[in-house]
Amino acid sequence: MNPNFYDQDDPILSREDAIAILDTPDEKLDDLIARAEGLRRKYKGNRVSIHILTNARSGNCSQDCAYCAQSCRSKADIEKYKWVDEEKLYHDNDFVNEHHLSRHCIGLSGMKFTDAEIEELARRIRKMKEQGTHLCCSIGFLTEKQAKMLKDAGLDRINHNLNSSRAYYHNICTTHTFEQRVANIRMLQGLGFEICSGGIIGMGESKEDVVDMLLELREIQPEALPINFLLPIKGTPLGDADISGLTTEYCMKVLCLARLLVPKSDIRCAAGREVYFKGEEKKLLSVVDSIFASGYLTAGGQGIQDTIKTITDAGFTYEIESA
Repeated sequence: MNPNFYDQDDPILSREDAIAILDTPDEKLDDLIARAEGLRRKYKGNRVSIHILTNARSGNCSQDCAYCAQSCRSKADIEKYKWVDEEKLYHDNDFVNEHHLSRHCIGLSGMKFTDAEIEELARRIRKMKEQGTHLCCSIGFLTEKQAKMLKDAGLDRINHNLNSSRAYYHNICTTHTFEQRVANIRMLQGLGFEICSGGIIGMGESKEDVVDMLLELREIQPEALPINFLLPIKGTPLGDADISGLTTEYCMKVLCLARLLVPKSDIRCAAGREVYFKGEEKKLLSVVDSIFASGYLTAGGQGIQDTIKTITDAGFTYEIESA
């Protein structure tokens, strides 16, 4: 590793440096956290943004993503529907505003959508934007025409995770490619969308794969970078995955590396926060500045009041928008 690493404000890390960070001895982890915390506070202050996620379309997805309960090869017992009840969607939107949360994230299963389906979504977005809510949609692969329809409706941010490295991606999904994901993100950026893009840790990838994914994200410079730590779901190909390597220490090293590589992004600890960081929330929030409350699509999560208490007990504040 660069010997001057701890003396630089914003170190430019090489691939070798990044791998060395993931190999940091546990007894030196506090030094690494302190380095990441310096950047976190430089760019994000003391605030934590809270997001909630509505599963607007569930199941029946044509994609074969190995981790996902909604994929075509999943046998997980989940609720399936084409559109969530609008009352539920708008109730969640009111919830975001009533609790002064940062953003309402909306997920839709599927790879491609018809123009008519996108217009249905646009109608819902226009209604939610009447309250000024910050919205983000996770919605597969859009055509440029469809993306413009959502932009015209007021959508300002789209989630499209890389999920893993370019080299490892075929082990996770075969129905589309890593290159298609990057091309989709670049098209959306060209139209002026903010980007939310991150990955999933614990799917059998190597440390080098984690580094390569984060280096790709450094090139993309997403406004938000969510890191998920695998929660194996029974009935999915990764339902029996070995997650013994997902120690709190290793997970913290991944988040520190994300902060060091993409310091200006909102680094979000997404799925797995309540499992892998229980009791270590103060350290966690010293590196990340964004979390979810109330669950993750098909998995449960910490409720809003407990999430707020977690933040305040750790000495941080939460506010509306983290940008």
